[in-house]
Amino acid sequence: MTAEHVTPSPTALRALSHPLRLRLLGLLRVDGPATATDLAVRTGTSSGATSYHLRQLAAHGFVADAGDDTDARTRRWRAVHRSTSTGSPDDMEGRAAVDAFAQAVAVVHAEGMQRAVEEHPLLPEAWRAASTLSDYVRRLRPGTLQRLVERLEAELEDVDDEDHPDARPVVVRLHAHPWPGSVTDA
Repeated sequence: MTAEHVTPSPTALRALSHPLRLRLLGLLRVDGPATATDLAVRTGTSSGATSYHLRQLAAHGFVADAGDDTDARTRRWRAVHRSTSTGSPDDMEGRAAVDAFAQAVAVVHAEGMQRAVEEHPLLPEAWRAASTLSDYVRRLRPGTLQRLVERLEAELEDVDDEDHPDARPVVVRLHAHPWPGSVTDA
């Protein structure tokens, strides 16, 4: 990958706001370069649909040709960035793009959690013991929540067993928001 992080424009963020595109980008980020055909098999979609969505991702700068293809039929794609954030737009177009992106992320996260729960019984005991599906409900003010999220993100930046032979890709999903329905003066 060429860049660590990207905060896309509202237009690019809307282009990313599709569950299949998010899954494709996630697979490329975690597993490295792959062809549209390989990704189609892994996502259960047609190679034509996968190829179309990869081209859309490329048009907005999220993926690029891996540069190691032997011909156009074996084009391998790679992720350009390691992560994506939305920022905090203060205009209506930016907020609408963030909201659309959040909807797609929610779908992909729910699917990923479901797959993790289904695979949990198959995990070795060490991975079963280390895994969790937990939630913590606290009463916080917006500033306290923001500081908490920043501290958790900083902690996640500090952990990496990349070179250890027992290391595997691990997803940590951080969902921090007011309890649905609890904020009435929005």
